[in-house]
Amino acid sequence: MAYAALSSLIYTLQQLFKPNQSFVCQSCCTQQHVQSLCQNLSALQLFLDDTTTKDIETLKVCNYLISYSSYIYSIIINLSSFNFKVIEKRIRDVVYKAEDKVDSSLRSIILADCTENKEGACKFFEEELLKVEKDVDSLSKEVMQINVNKHGSRSAELTTIPPSPEKSTNEEHTIVGMEDEYNTILDRLTAQTDELTVIPIFGMGGIGKTTLARKVYDDSSIRSRFDRHVWVTTSEEFNERRMLLEVVSSITTGSNQEKSDDQLMEIVYRGLKGRRFLIVIDDIWSTEAWDQMQRIFPNDDNKSRILLTTRLKYVADYVSSPDFPPHSKSFLSLDDSWNLFTEKVFNKDTCPPHLEETGKHIVQQCRGLPLSVVVVAGLVGKMDPTHDNWENVEENLNSFIGTVSERCQSILSLSYNYLPQYLRACFLYVGCFPEDKEIDVSKLIRLWIAEQFVKARSNKRLEVVAEEYLEELIDRSLILSGRQRANGRMKTCKIHDLLRQLCLSEAHTENISHIMNRNVPVSSEAIDDQRRVIVPLELEEEPVYPTRNSSGITSTTRTFISMEICLREAQTEAIYDQRRVILLSKRHRIDTIRTIIPFKDTFPKEICSIVSQLKLLKVLDVLSVWYDVSCIIPQLVHLRYVGAVILKALSLPKLRNLQTIILTSVETTELKHSLDIWRMSEIRHLDIVPPLYISNPLEAEQPLFLNNLHTLFLRCSPFVAKIIRRTPNLKKLKILDKSKHPDWPDILDSLNLLEELETLQISTEENIDPMIFSGDIFPRNLKQLKLSYTCIPWEDMKLLANLPNLEVFKGHYAFNGTDWKLDEDVVFCKLKSLRLYERGDLQRWEAAGSDNFPMLEQLLLYGFKKLEEIPESIGEIMTLKFIKTEFCGSGVKTSAKKIQEEQESLGNYELQVQITPKLRFLIENLDEISMLPPNEVAEKIKVKIFDQKLKEIPESTGQIMTRKIIKTEFCGSGVETSAKKIQEEQESLGNCELHQVQITPKKRLLRKQDGTV
Repeated sequence: MAYAALSSLIYTLQQLFKPNQSFVCQSCCTQQHVQSLCQNLSALQLFLDDTTTKDIETLKVCNYLISYSSYIYSIIINLSSFNFKVIEKRIRDVVYKAEDKVDSSLRSIILADCTENKEGACKFFEEELLKVEKDVDSLSKEVMQINVNKHGSRSAELTTIPPSPEKSTNEEHTIVGMEDEYNTILDRLTAQTDELTVIPIFGMGGIGKTTLARKVYDDSSIRSRFDRHVWVTTSEEFNERRMLLEVVSSITTGSNQEKSDDQLMEIVYRGLKGRRFLIVIDDIWSTEAWDQMQRIFPNDDNKSRILLTTRLKYVADYVSSPDFPPHSKSFLSLDDSWNLFTEKVFNKDTCPPHLEETGKHIVQQCRGLPLSVVVVAGLVGKMDPTHDNWENVEENLNSFIGTVSERCQSILSLSYNYLPQYLRACFLYVGCFPEDKEIDVSKLIRLWIAEQFVKARSNKRLEVVAEEYLEELIDRSLILSGRQRANGRMKTCKIHDLLRQLCLSEAHTENISHIMNRNVPVSSEAIDDQRRVIVPLELEEEPVYPTRNSSGITSTTRTFISMEICLREAQTEAIYDQRRVILLSKRHRIDTIRTIIPFKDTFPKEICSIVSQLKLLKVLDVLSVWYDVSCIIPQLVHLRYVGAVILKALSLPKLRNLQTIILTSVETTELKHSLDIWRMSEIRHLDIVPPLYISNPLEAEQPLFLNNLHTLFLRCSPFVAKIIRRTPNLKKLKILDKSKHPDWPDILDSLNLLEELETLQISTEENIDPMIFSGDIFPRNLKQLKLSYTCIPWEDMKLLANLPNLEVFKGHYAFNGTDWKLDEDVVFCKLKSLRLYERGDLQRWEAAGSDNFPMLEQLLLYGFKKLEEIPESIGEIMTLKFIKTEFCGSGVKTSAKKIQEEQESLGNYELQVQITPKLRFLIENLDEISMLPPNEVAEKIKVKIFDQKLKEIPESTGQIMTRKIIKTEFCGSGVETSAKKIQEEQESLGNCELHQVQITPKKRLLRKQDGTV
């Protein structure tokens, strides 16, 4: 994608003259050339922004023609977008070649080992820079001339707009699974509110918004309730004249094509004035379109209604009112999806029983999207309903779903076409993540930033801007939100399978990424010039791509992502000219790959030799690969993101562009290797574990204040206070220290310097002096605080009430004592989530409830076995939504239920109480089971066995009547055999409850650089 390529090159050039880049030649002449080049590159970005918008306008106005003929539509779309695609590809190719020259020559400068070599490298860099400047300048002139010509002729492009095709009101619209939503919309339409009311429905394309609206529109009770009925279908680019013609055609007869817009407005106003009307506005794309439309509809306070559908949440929010909030169209459940599928395939007949299991598995792949279910039903319905046919579909689901995706693209692609340039690469990048997996938002954001997909906005941090990008994609119904954090912020996100297929298709076209699929063979030429290639697990089974006589991956490759390692070399020979690739093979020249991210825990033995060839790598994430790459990383001078396993000392003096460092190792508290980070001005996220530790900044050469560092995890570091004093803008800090004599007074004193700190986690040894935590020690801007093993007296928890912005508190064995009393003057004014893990000592808790926690929403208690009860006043907190207890005594459980019952008696059914009696054990010795009190044996127990020396699991384990799951991992054959034997014996006795025995034989080995384990 040209826009993303421009961003990456601009960033690289802008870094050249920062204080930490002194090893790069910084002559005035060079600086002038770089500034001129950056100006031209920025101008090209502005051109792409502007041209995309203009071309999309042309496409949008023509969208309605799809109802007449998909063939005519495709011709118009292709002709309208052809010029822009050609221009964009031209920009992309020139910029990629420029980036290759700049990165390669810069690497030579950075790695030069003597003055003479550096001078030669600088001279070569200046020569390459002049060539790049000349190429980009020529490109800019060419593009600007095209832009002038295009805008000069645009005014005559579309002057007449034929009326939209009529919508049939006699068509039968199936609303299987939408009955509740149907009734909700009916209730809103028939509400007693007199004023003109807008009822918005929003959701992703194909989710059934139009079907639901049409069913309501055609309802006999609705048609008799309103005097006028108007259906208006809009497109991404609103056209007022077309809308007026549609409304006029619904309220009058005869031709109105010759009338002016003002005359049409008058007809609409007079036709609706004084009458109760229902207007459906289907598929609206902007708030500006709504502002233009609403002014022509009279408001006579006669219960008129406007029903509106949109894919964009911010549009739905804009048009809604507090009494009628937007209705979010939901996905279908599996049962509803199945019912819709069978209705489409068998009409009123039932599905033969022998097809049901296979059919449900097929339908499950639709992920609740009605459009997908209907398309699948249409394809399956054309087959003879035999078990062999359906089983063949099931066995080739990937290929089948690919066909389904193609049928749905015309609808789903509209959402992508409407995206602004800055969101496109971000959206397509999401498709690189494994299917059906929730995506960690923090990691996704860090990767977006490393790939230079995120542009600065005013004074906002890039992480904040990236979150806004993600929210925009969610509001556009392209990405789905997943799990939330305790503070309500998003923890994970996900993407529907069909939208992921759209991502992969568009990513290949836009040169963002390409996924190789053995079920849909693609020639090697089809992936030429791609910057990122994804190879899924299936390719491990058989090669499907033709090979050609070539040395392999060419210099255009910049990103290399491995979801699973393919073992056959023939499968990798089809990868050429990629920026991001998902496969490794020692036979290929991969010196210019830019990103490597494996999504599985396997990697070839040749990893070191392979990674060493990735000369221009910018993202290296091999954390799931337990293989030491410490000798390779220092050579990857363009790295922006690194996540890896390290066993030896690591020196990173020349990696000045690093933004994210995540380094792990074998578990130890011994500190062996210091890491000097004090010239890395771009560092944003830092997480390392022993034996690595951050060096003393006072001993570093010309140390910088790391003003961009926002997330810092310190484990057993001897210089915590000194590090904190040179990282003034931290937002998130974790201090995990198991050393015997950390300088806690100095550490806690330095915390007060962190005025922007929002999240703090402190974990200490159990024998630490609790007195050092007394007093006003924490930064007042803290929003989240977690304390572990601090052994603070319960009475001192009142000190945390002095934090005016604290929203989330987690205490993990943080307090000590038998009594906890909160006086009325102790107020946690903004605390929303309180999560406490207890050793079992606390017996009595007295609280004023709503006075102490006026904003509390969640209360989670773990391990309070001696606590007599939860204070009744907790139930009086008006904002409380959720209470959860786990591993607690009967007093806690009983009081939690009592609070819920009392609230329900008062009409409050919002409070949810979850009591979890089950115990989860992570054990090494099965004798621990015998130590469990009978009354604590849970309904479901999950046992993970890690002991490789254990000869067998005791047969008596199978006699525990409540056992449901046994899982073994990294165990010997005796354990695995006895686990199977227990299951077989229980089944022979008629006990099928022990339904899951999981045996994981594979071992994850930590290999050293020489290949030894």
